[in-house]
Amino acid sequence: MPETASEFRAPRWCRNCHVQTIWGPMFRRPRLRLRRERLLTSDGDFVDLDWCADEPSRDAPVLLVLHGLEGSSRSHYAQGLLDGARARGWRAAVVHFRSCSGEMNRLPRFYHSGDTGDLRDVVGQLRTREPGVRLVAAGVSIGGNVLLKWLGEEADAAPVAAAAAISVPFDLAACAERLDRGFAKAVYTANFMRTMRRKVVEKAQQYPGFVDIVAARRARTFAAYDAAVTAPLFGFADAREYWERASSRPYLRAIARPTLLLNALDDPFIPRHGLPKPDELSPHVRLVLTERGGHVGFLDGAPWRVGSWAERQVIGFLEARLAGIDAGAPRA
Repeated sequence: MPETASEFRAPRWCRNCHVQTIWGPMFRRPRLRLRRERLLTSDGDFVDLDWCADEPSRDAPVLLVLHGLEGSSRSHYAQGLLDGARARGWRAAVVHFRSCSGEMNRLPRFYHSGDTGDLRDVVGQLRTREPGVRLVAAGVSIGGNVLLKWLGEEADAAPVAAAAAISVPFDLAACAERLDRGFAKAVYTANFMRTMRRKVVEKAQQYPGFVDIVAARRARTFAAYDAAVTAPLFGFADAREYWERASSRPYLRAIARPTLLLNALDDPFIPRHGLPKPDELSPHVRLVLTERGGHVGFLDGAPWRVGSWAERQVIGFLEARLAGIDAGAPRA
């Protein structure tokens, strides 16, 4: 059942939801040493994983982090989660969506907000080479949507001990409508569109005409971009069908692993009516709603020493579930 978190208090200097949202990308800088691994996908493309370079022993548990829209292992929240895992002696890696690792992928496609195939490939390969690996996962923004949808698809067969997600856009249609107007469109959507349109143009040099390039270049909203690019690339009839079928909200009841969800009620990306109701949640899912926090914010501390309440909650939750496994509870 959703609950309002009383333990998170945004400091006076960043109570505004936009400050919470923007501060991390602007001022929390990447600092971890990373090691890249490339895994081949079942369709002949590749997925890049960035692992913490100073890894512990091979029998340590593994945290997989799924980044947000147009994010990467350099994103502030990804670095924070990797660092939290490293401090506890875990192995940890960011799983990059296609086109987000710094190198364009091979096939005439990108990724979308409900694309679970690559995550399934990555987890399968890790478990094949390490049959006894203890896996946990964390997703941020659309990475959280992908993770939750995958957990619902896998249900009792999900090969992870526990999962957590921050600022999940459970209902993609509701979020697109919020982001395609007003301040959000002028600031957040415009920023996303710049990088997404640039990638379409770059991919068109390799695959001319793979989508309607003219329409893609004109796109200034998620509705226009998803109609021109995402829907035709992935076989959806239109943007509306894509949003409906790719949203994690309908899959939440099927999740069978302990899962923590953290969302802020003042998130500028996610309207309140886009949040799931209590009867939409599996008994294994705990949804915590905070009054403040913005989108992937939840910042606390002083401006010169900022921390993330959400990242600490995620790592603490996963640590407790792994401790239960180590104490003899059944493994996933």
